[in-house]
Amino acid sequence: MISLDKAVIARLKTCGENFEILVDPDLALEYKGGKIKDVRKILASEFVFKDAKKADKASIKNMKKIFRTDDLNIIADQIIKKGEIELTTEQKRRMLEEKKRRIIDIIATNSINPQTKAPNPPARIEAAMEQAKVKVVLEKSAEEQVDKVVKAIREFLPIKFEKIKIAAKIPIQYSAHIFNTLRGIEILKQEYTADSVIILIEIPAGIQDDVLGKLNALTKGGVQTKILK
Repeated sequence: MISLDKAVIARLKTCGENFEILVDPDLALEYKGGKIKDVRKILASEFVFKDAKKADKASIKNMKKIFRTDDLNIIADQIIKKGEIELTTEQKRRMLEEKKRRIIDIIATNSINPQTKAPNPPARIEAAMEQAKVKVVLEKSAEEQVDKVVKAIREFLPIKFEKIKIAAKIPIQYSAHIFNTLRGIEILKQEYTADSVIILIEIPAGIQDDVLGKLNALTKGGVQTKILK
């Protein structure tokens, strides 16, 4: 159960009756979007209310009549998926800003400017979103909104989603730290020689500078790299 201090009301009005539960606002939206499967993780109370602000509980009779059960998990699932989540203006503002930042991060990580072959800086992506008057919505995840945002900002920002391959020759004394340095990055191939390890990795084009920087830092400048087309 999450804290009551953070909880908001999720409400479903159906068949002339009102049903309310107390939920975590962020987790409830993630549950509604299918990212969380266990409804119990979003609840702040074990009760279904007729009026949560008055602590007036819904009758078992009405719950069984409308939902065919009085099981909290089943009813909460229906309230979240079919009802509305009562968010404050500040909560909406904060959650929209977080979602916007996530969208910008996804685009910056995976895209380049095809004219310069350089990554698109987050500040430039944000400026293009403002020029295109892009509206981020709470009802969809950041990932679901990326395509829409990219289409909207192409008029103001040259952008291309691309992956690149990098071959790197790393001095053997640093080989033990490669996997930790490149955590989360796909290593397509690795080959050991007497004095080095040669790896082939594939990464989103937008993080090229970051990855090369990490390899240079690991090897104290001793790495040899080549960008492969």
